[in-house]
Amino acid sequence: MSDHEPRLLLITGGSRGIGAALAKLAAEEGWTVALTYRSARDEAETVAAAIENSGGTASVHHCDTADQASIQALFDEIDGLGTPLRGLANNAGVINPAKPFIEKSADEIARLYAVNTVGATLVLQEAAKRMARSRGGKGGSIVTTSSIASRLGGAGASVEYSASKAAVDSLTFGLGTELAGEGIRVNAVRPGIIDTEIHADLGMPDRARKIANQLPMKRAGTADEVAKTILFLLSEDASYVSNALLDVSGGR
Repeated sequence: MSDHEPRLLLITGGSRGIGAALAKLAAEEGWTVALTYRSARDEAETVAAAIENSGGTASVHHCDTADQASIQALFDEIDGLGTPLRGLANNAGVINPAKPFIEKSADEIARLYAVNTVGATLVLQEAAKRMARSRGGKGGSIVTTSSIASRLGGAGASVEYSASKAAVDSLTFGLGTELAGEGIRVNAVRPGIIDTEIHADLGMPDRARKIANQLPMKRAGTADEVAKTILFLLSEDASYVSNALLDVSGGR
């Protein structure tokens, strides 16, 4: 892929944290960026404005990845941008407040799987349809944000979240094999303790700071560190990398 060839990167969950960091870094590398938000429109528009002010190109799109119709509407909008979809960073995800699994409500569990598992699967499917060479696409790269929770299990706090990310791991490996002949690479990053807003969603806003000394590197990771890893997997520098689950966890 030429650095000068127009190429669109879709980032779901691009209004904050890892998604926002990736959007800015990718724009610096010449990607045209389309980023999504579910409720944080102002934050998403702030990210896009920063990209535009730095000479990049960005657009903002609403999408609730728990809603199939919303996903379809997103891709209809993407089709109208006029730039071939060559990259997907499937970053949108939710986590429930930490508590024992038997205390989680059915609605909490269903919503989480609707976003993290079903929604992620449908987003990957729509992107693959557009990238597949057999359908007139130009190939591309898909990177999904999983979590090291998929191998740690989340006992006592977030078992259902961990299971949803384990499904993403399996999806990554299976689709990487199935889509290789279509010119599509599929990989996942598995962040560990990263200093983002996800800990507040878990009900533990100071978690990254409090747990830092228990980590092998004695610090939490940053959104930029994960974003740079995603950007590598999206790039031609990773042209022979597929089906990989790459931990970004500081040795945890």
